[in-house]
Amino acid sequence: MSAVWDFADFDDHEHVHMFRDRASGLTAVIAVHSTHLGPGAGGVRYWHYPQRAAAITDALRLSRGMSYKNAMAGLPMGGGKGVILADEGAAKTPELLAAFGRAVESLGGAYVTAEDVGMSDADMVAISKHTKHVSGLPVASGEAGGDPGPLTALGVYLGIKAAIKQGLGTDSAKDVRIAIQGVGSVGGGVARRLAAEGAKLTLADVNLTRAKELAEELGAELADSAAIMEIEADVLSPNALGAILTERSIEKLRVPIVAGGANNQLATAADGQRIHDRGITYAPDYVINAGGIINVALEYLGQGSREEVESRIHLIPGRLAEIWAESKASGTPASAVADRMAQKLIGRG
Repeated sequence: MSAVWDFADFDDHEHVHMFRDRASGLTAVIAVHSTHLGPGAGGVRYWHYPQRAAAITDALRLSRGMSYKNAMAGLPMGGGKGVILADEGAAKTPELLAAFGRAVESLGGAYVTAEDVGMSDADMVAISKHTKHVSGLPVASGEAGGDPGPLTALGVYLGIKAAIKQGLGTDSAKDVRIAIQGVGSVGGGVARRLAAEGAKLTLADVNLTRAKELAEELGAELADSAAIMEIEADVLSPNALGAILTERSIEKLRVPIVAGGANNQLATAADGQRIHDRGITYAPDYVINAGGIINVALEYLGQGSREEVESRIHLIPGRLAEIWAESKASGTPASAVADRMAQKLIGRG
């Protein structure tokens, strides 16, 4: 396997660590992209990768995204990400979570972990027994922290509303046709908020049972998780895994707006130009989906209440509007505009 710095997604990362604990079965990667603004903060995901190199790529891409996300959200945090490689069919164990906690602690605060795909707030509690550098723990009502999913969903919902105003010229989601890919904690929360406003929803998820149940609850249509990328609608909202906007998929899009909570939606930087060339209003993912990290960052820093978290999340539409205005004025893709803004904030502009 190539050295880490030979990976295409290596971007002058400050730290990339591989951990292996034979006793617990832990195999993990922790990547810290930047600590320019503060400790590298970002969740840890538990996922099965057919090849270990794919886990490293994921950690590199996601940690860079967290640097940009935290910077654009105005947080005094850098960017980091953890990945635990799950053996197919194997369950998480207390021993594995303990080993990961010790791995985080060994970095001396350079990385602050939290919940991501495949992890729960209960897992964070288990990890917190072995490191103080963890957030997303259960908190008292009214305080910052806890499950980041609902707060991410709030930000994505507000971002979709901003995109509808930008792309369709209307302030309301009523009767707007929205195709949602992925209806887990974030996508499901987004769907419920949009349904309450009268949007016409089409839902898809690899977990067909979950998608069917939510569609029945909300009176929404159901689509295949791959076919939904080609559905005719006003908005496509990706809320599952990343790299779904490729040269091929962008050609087949039948929407004027793409706005969703999935990380790293663009497979390559060139795909940002492709979506721009098609005249599609695109909400850069690390701007629209910052609600969760705002929540857990303020918890970790001890700086905010739930009210303060939501107040900061309501700034997301304004940031998106600023990006779209610059994109229109310069003819530069929204994705590139956001990247330049973020890079300047982390001292790499």
